[in-house]
Amino acid sequence: MSEVEQTGQAGQAGPGERAGAGAAEPVVVVGVDGSESSVLALRWGAHLAAASGARTLVVGVWEAYSAFGLVGEGWSALPPDWDPEKIVHTEVRHVVAHVYGNDLPPGVEVRFEQGNVARVLLDLSADAVALVVGSRGQGGFASLLLGSVSAACAAHATCPVLVVHGDRPPPTAPSVAGREAGSGG
Repeated sequence: MSEVEQTGQAGQAGPGERAGAGAAEPVVVVGVDGSESSVLALRWGAHLAAASGARTLVVGVWEAYSAFGLVGEGWSALPPDWDPEKIVHTEVRHVVAHVYGNDLPPGVEVRFEQGNVARVLLDLSADAVALVVGSRGQGGFASLLLGSVSAACAAHATCPVLVVHGDRPPPTAPSVAGREAGSGG
């Protein structure tokens, strides 16, 4: 199941379509989950898209129950108000607003999908210019240097993959310049 929430330009891949399949324009796919790492990944994705003349597809993915480590023996009840779809929508919207402000520039689309995070990103980026992900997301085990999603994407993607480490912003690009004074991007 997919949902296209916002778009900065008409004629882009809609629900059920692969981002790069038959698309008239090249695309940079960016996986976003609300983490600081995904904020930086979106900045780098916007930079790559601007540099290559591609559009940016921002993707938020949720998995029912397993996305936040709640599957396994001994887990019999979840909080009644726990809604992974709503959480992902909220977190992705926050990251997008942080990077772009309230108005998406032309060529930027925000899309939400349900499924295995790595599989969805791999499918959507099959024909992409690049796939950009943060090195660690919202999952646990913060001591891991490379998250399981980024590792799976790097190992199995059919396009170049940028796994963003550290806190270095991309060089200033017209599409994101000036969003945060003094941040360099």
